[in-house]
Amino acid sequence: MTRRKIKPGAIGTDLDLDTEEVYLADGRRLTEKVAEDLGQRALARHRGRPSVTGDRVRTPSLTVRVPPETRTALEEMAKAQGKRLADVSREALDEYVSRHAS
Repeated sequence: MTRRKIKPGAIGTDLDLDTEEVYLADGRRLTEKVAEDLGQRALARHRGRPSVTGDRVRTPSLTVRVPPETRTALEEMAKAQGKRLADVSREALDEYVSRHAS
């Protein structure tokens, strides 16, 4: 029986797991059951960040340049509130829009 270790990366040739011993990076032997479980988990994964606008709807993004002091202040607020910088920034923009919308 051939024994080899696979590393994450590009998909290679097909394997016959009955005649080859293949080990994952964490040391587990790759079996048909393990391969099936890994495949199902990979298919179930969502790519990218969760949508802000709704279930599986692509959220538009906005890049804004700010002075270092503004970024530092937002980072400190985010840390104090246990939030991400993006969340605090989004809330600030939402608040501005609600105050100034005509």
